[in-house]
Parts: sequence; structure tokens; C-alpha cells
Amino acid sequence: MCPISKSSPAPQRLTDRKRLAILQAAIDEFRGNGFEATSMDRIAATAGVSKRTVYNHFPSKDALFAEILVQLWEKSTALIDLTYRPDRPLREQLLELLRQKLRMLDDANFIDLARVAIAETIHSPERAQSMVARMGGKEEGVTIWIRAALADGRLKPLDPVFAAHQIQGLVKSFAFWPQITLGAPPLSKDMQEQVAASAVDMFLGCYAKD
Repeated sequence: MCPISKSSPAPQRLTDRKRLAILQAAIDEFRGNGFEATSMDRIAATAGVSKRTVYNHFPSKDALFAEILVQLWEKSTALIDLTYRPDRPLREQLLELLRQKLRMLDDANFIDLARVAIAETIHSPERAQSMVARMGGKEEGVTIWIRAALADGRLKPLDPVFAAHQIQGLVKSFAFWPQITLGAPPLSKDMQEQVAASAVDMFLGCYAKD
């Protein structure tokens, strides 16, 4: 899953098309070469635009990288979406949410760019802080779902944000961090199902009302 979806409608204005080309070129360069080795000259060449055009859209490499990080976050959270259904079993709904999460984490493009992003934000914490500030109060699908189930009286009292981090942490300990830090292979479909099921059972064992 690249942050810039190639299946999205093509922008009509020339300036929008150039901006999209710059973002996609930057993604390719950051993925292939890392942050430090990527220059605005390389991005301009890959995008097929002048360096001046790149600077017209993004005042610095930091600003361009920050925009990619925000889009990475927004695209990943948009993919994790399931409207809470009071008439359906909690386990069935949570399993579908985690399956969506695992499909996203199984994408090599997402893992490659996330690896670059994490390395650079560790190197430059202020960049991570800027990204978090831009995200504002947005909540992702798992948090929204938990909040709805709580309001429906089907979960014990909990902090929805904390609980969402808990259940997704169980998933990421198998399907994100080993791939990011150790270069582990993606999980098999059977292993994805096992991870999702065990995380859901642990979550409901702790928080579901009897």
C-alpha cells in the first residue's frame, strides 16, 4: 500500500498532477535510498519536473517527507474501517477489523516506507512531533469501533484509545515489528488468522461483558 494510491482518480489540474508526481517520486526515492541519501534534485529528476517546481510545492525535503508520513498514516487508517453493528457478535466484528489491519501490514510497500519513516523520526524526533500535531484529534477505525461498542454497553469500562493500542500491539508484535526491525518475512495467511484470533480472544477475555 503506497500512501499515494495509483487507483485514485487522476488530478485534472497540471499543478495537482505535478504535486502528485513529486510525492510519488519522493516515496520511491525515500524507499530506495533512505532519507539522508535522497536529494531534492533526485526527486525532481524522478518526477520529471524542475527542481524549482519541487520547491514551489514543498519548501524543503523535511516538509516533503512530513507530508508523506501524514499521507501514510491517513491512508493506513482509512483502510481500517468497519462500522460497529449492535446485532453482530463482537468477536466476528473484531476479527474483521484485525484482518483488515493484517492485510495492510502484509504490503511490502507499506513496510518499506514505514521502515524509512521510523528510522528518520528516531533520528529527528521533532519531525515526528510535527506529524503528530498535524494529525490532530483524528481516530482510526479500531478506536472508533471500540468506542461504539463501549457506548452500546457491550464492553467493560475502558479507555478506547488505550484499548485500541493494546489489541493492535498484539498484532504488530507478530506482523509489523519483526518485519521492520529484523527483516522477518510476512506472515502466512494461516499465521495471520491465528494472530488475529488470539488477539481478539485476549481482548474480549479482558473487556467483554458477560
